[in-house]
Amino acid sequence: MNNKVLVPDYIFESSWEVCNKVGGIYTVLSSRAKTLQERFGDNIIFIGPDFWQEQESPYFLEDKTLFAEWQWEAKEQGINVRVGRWTIPGKPIAILVDFKPYFEKKNEIYTWLWHQYQVDSLHAYGDYDDSSMFSYAAALVVESMYNYLMEKQKMNGEALAFAFESKDDYPASTAKPMKVIYHANEWMCGLGALYIKEKLPQIATIFTTHATSIGRSIAGNQKPLYDYLFAYNGDQMAGELNMESKHSIEKQTAWNVDCFTTVSDITAHECEELLDKPVDVVLPNGFDDSFVPKTAAFGRKRKLARRKMLEVANALLGEQLDDDTLIVSTSGRYEFRNKGIDVFIESMNRLLRDRDLKKKVLAFIEVPGWVGEPRQDLKERLSAMPPRVWDAPLEVPMITHWLHNMGHDNVLNMMKFYDMHNRKEDKVKVIFLPCYLDGKDGILNLSYYDMVLGNDLCIYPSYYEPWGYTPLEAIAFKVPCITTDLAGFGLWVNKEFGHAGEIADGVKVIHRTDYNYSEVADIIKDTVSYYSGLTEKDVEKCRKAAGSLSKKALWSHFIKYYYEAYDIALSKAEKRLQEAEQ
Repeated sequence: MNNKVLVPDYIFESSWEVCNKVGGIYTVLSSRAKTLQERFGDNIIFIGPDFWQEQESPYFLEDKTLFAEWQWEAKEQGINVRVGRWTIPGKPIAILVDFKPYFEKKNEIYTWLWHQYQVDSLHAYGDYDDSSMFSYAAALVVESMYNYLMEKQKMNGEALAFAFESKDDYPASTAKPMKVIYHANEWMCGLGALYIKEKLPQIATIFTTHATSIGRSIAGNQKPLYDYLFAYNGDQMAGELNMESKHSIEKQTAWNVDCFTTVSDITAHECEELLDKPVDVVLPNGFDDSFVPKTAAFGRKRKLARRKMLEVANALLGEQLDDDTLIVSTSGRYEFRNKGIDVFIESMNRLLRDRDLKKKVLAFIEVPGWVGEPRQDLKERLSAMPPRVWDAPLEVPMITHWLHNMGHDNVLNMMKFYDMHNRKEDKVKVIFLPCYLDGKDGILNLSYYDMVLGNDLCIYPSYYEPWGYTPLEAIAFKVPCITTDLAGFGLWVNKEFGHAGEIADGVKVIHRTDYNYSEVADIIKDTVSYYSGLTEKDVEKCRKAAGSLSKKALWSHFIKYYYEAYDIALSKAEKRLQEAEQ
């Protein structure tokens, strides 16, 4: 029995979010890259979609000298790529591929996919075609580069052989086939993984689902996911919720790759029930703390963030909230129920009437909506010279940017339903910040990381959350947070502590089910109220505990699970080649 752990020579990793900041997967890949690069150097290569032909990408720096010979070969083969560096810690190599030319072959590709793997692309809609064509293009990039690297190795080997008088003296190690990994993230990259399996069986394939498409859809459609998970049939639910194509590619990829993975124990259970396939390894999401400012800069940035948040609130509300205000927030994708945005608003509404609340509360909802433009009236107040103290609120003092769908927005409608209008006498003020915090939003002009460290508490009462980067990011910036045990991160916290996390531990983990929405809202209200009465010393203890816990979730601790996945995939590929040779 061979107990030797196999290590890849090259890793190709594809995702829709390589050099394309959309959501949590961007954070997974961009924060992990440096840790992998420290071990594999430039032999870890990321592949993403090229949206930037007309303008410069803020996340990518082209370098025509990288694999210059192969770039020319790819062009000859009709593959349009740009090679460069992803502008993240470690600056790994990234290849951006233009996938649009493959749309003319779409029907042919889908027909092949059906015949080979019974993937149902007939019911495709929305982003399915774009994702599939990118996935196909990414696989062509890997195929082309693999053949190029093998040819290079062969030529080098032949050149080396001339230096030896007989074949017996020639070192066998130079003739060994390369150990190559293709790692596909999410259903969007499934087609490419299946193509690689079919065309290049010597390449080991890994597939990571960061959330099952059908699980997310069940939760997002107000259906109880967890109590009935054992009874749901994934294929049947895909038909009912019009998710056949995404579910089909995801399921077939999970079944056909060498190593199937996901990001948490809770999603592993979901995969087993809805995709009928247990995962081979759980790959928890770590964090790279190089994003966190060092001690001197940390205090300065925290003060700046708080000052800016209070300035915006005071201009919008016509108030004079001071630094003693308790600043809380929730953030993430605009999935109203899944991310627990509804519970957050509910808890803030209940907090309005809480007699034990010791401080004024300023609550931000930071989720990108269908944003129109920054409010001109708010900008004028913020830029007034000399700075003024405002004593009257602006119209609609709950939002910083106008939306295209003001009358149909879930956040505004729920606040309106509860008559939450940030009145002078209200001790709790809720402000909706409906834009990406990229430092150029026109109102706050702070990046997300520069803003998060200004909070006193962050609240993420998720209903559907395979992992949960936002709470992990919060504690990395020493901000205690509240989450639930329906989030992979919340379960990990409980496992680390050996008990349900409390706010004194840095993370309060609330038990959440399909049906205890009201109880969760009450616990959040009570926790914020309790936190408002803590002494400075107790607050500092909570903050320190949060920071210490985040150190246990660094990539340096979690990367071992990736090495395990690489070994599993390479072992299966090796066995497949040996069987083919017999």
